[in-house]
Amino acid sequence: MNTFLSRGSARRVAAMTATSAALAGTLFLSTSANASTEAGADTGSSTNAKAGAVTVPPTHANFDYQVGGAYTPPAGVKVVTRDHGAAPAPGLYNICYVNAFQAQPNAEGDWRADLLLRRADGSIVYDGVWKEALLDLRTAAKRTDIAAKINAQIDECANKGFQAVEPDNYDSYTRSEDLLTDRNAKDYIALLSAHAHRRGLAIAQKNTSELAADRTALGLDFAVAEECGEWNECDDYTKYFGNNVIVIEYTAKGLSNACSKWGNKLSVVRRDVGVSPIGDSKYVRKTC
Repeated sequence: MNTFLSRGSARRVAAMTATSAALAGTLFLSTSANASTEAGADTGSSTNAKAGAVTVPPTHANFDYQVGGAYTPPAGVKVVTRDHGAAPAPGLYNICYVNAFQAQPNAEGDWRADLLLRRADGSIVYDGVWKEALLDLRTAAKRTDIAAKINAQIDECANKGFQAVEPDNYDSYTRSEDLLTDRNAKDYIALLSAHAHRRGLAIAQKNTSELAADRTALGLDFAVAEECGEWNECDDYTKYFGNNVIVIEYTAKGLSNACSKWGNKLSVVRRDVGVSPIGDSKYVRKTC
C-alpha cells in the first residue's frame, strides 16, 4: 500500500507487489559529497552537461505517477514514473522509482543485519506507520555497502531503458530518532547520483526542500515534490531547480493551489493516496 505523510515529510512507498526483483551484484562508483558529479548550473536546461548524456524530464509536461501499478498512460501524458520492477512506457520520458533509504515493509531479511538502523539496545528503527526499517547511513563503510545494493536497482532501471531515477525518501533522517543526520543523507545520495550519472540516468531529489540548496554539489538534476501546492512551498524547489520540478498532489485543495500558482510552468498531477492503477475503484488522476 502506498501512503504519505503531510507537510515536509510527505512520501510515497513503491507498491510491494512491484518490488520483488532480487538484488545481486552491482557496479559501484566510490565518491563523496565533495567529489560527486555536479548538476548543471542552469536549472532550466534540458541536459546536464557535466554528467554526460543525461537528460532531465521536459518541464511543464503532462505527467503521470504510476508507482502503485503500471497501466497505459492517459492520452497526452509525456512523462511517467514507474517502479523499478516495471517496464518503462514506450515513447515517453520514464522515471524509475527505487526505495533507497529504507527497506520495503517486511523485507528486513533482504538486508544485512548491520545495515538496518538500530537503537543502542539493538532494536530496529522503523519509518512511521509504514513499518519500513530505516537503513543505517552513519558510516562511510555502511553507506558504500547500502549504495551498492541500491545501485543494482539503478542498473536495472538503466538496462530497461528508463531515463531517470527517483530515490525515495531523502528526508528519512528526520524520522530516525536523531540517529541519522542530514549530512549522512547527503553523503549517501551523492553516491547514488554519481552511479546514476555513470549509467546515463538523471536523478531526482525527492521532497526535502530544506536540502535543495545543496542539489548542485550532490548531483541532483530535478525535483519530485509531493504536496508542495498543499503546503504552499513549491517555490522552495523552484528557487534551486528552476522549472525542473514535478508536483504530485493528493487533495483537490493542493491541486487547485499548485495549478493556480505554478501550473503554467511546472508539471502538476493529482493522484489518489494509493496511486492506484486505472480500473481500481480508488483511482484518481487530475491535472491543471
